[in-house]
Amino acid sequence: MDWGTASAILTAGGTLVLAAASFASIRSAERAARSAERALQVSLRPVLVGARPSDPQQKLIWTDGHTAHLAGAAGYAHLGDEAIYLGAALRNLGPGLGIVHGWSLREGDAPVDAAGFRRQGLDMYIAPSDHGTWHAALRDPADPAFSALADLVKNRERINVDLLYGDHEGGQRTVTRLSLIPKRSDEGWLCQTVRHWNLDRPDPRD
Repeated sequence: MDWGTASAILTAGGTLVLAAASFASIRSAERAARSAERALQVSLRPVLVGARPSDPQQKLIWTDGHTAHLAGAAGYAHLGDEAIYLGAALRNLGPGLGIVHGWSLREGDAPVDAAGFRRQGLDMYIAPSDHGTWHAALRDPADPAFSALADLVKNRERINVDLLYGDHEGGQRTVTRLSLIPKRSDEGWLCQTVRHWNLDRPDPRD
């Protein structure tokens, strides 16, 4: 037996075993890191829906001083002299702080991309497992959406609004579609949650 050759073969075999063990260890560490990252994301993730009927009344205040009160699962749509006002009572079902970044009037099957949303004048924060509100206004009659929205409000027809929001780190962007539905009993509106889309994560329906 050529002991030099045997020694080289044994050394190569040992190196191969160590390499395989190192590769398995690295893969295991990567899986653990991904699991930890997913757990962190879940702990930060907000999930916004329409408020419960039993939630307390909340007050909305627009920058021009216009105000409204929303009780429970209410929505809001009002055609003023110089603006069209929209609002909704919301609840955050997720464990993370939710921040509403923008909104869009949408009738299609999918939301517009993030750049197509109308930005909020201020970020709206909704605490985990708590209720809150969203509100916005259209003020420019030359805006292509102004006349269409005005007709929906005057004729008391369903209004679909997409909200763009995410966690307080600026990630996990999500779109929730709300429907503002006119009540038959009075001049008020109801807020109904229609659907959710993930912009930064795989769609759970795929």
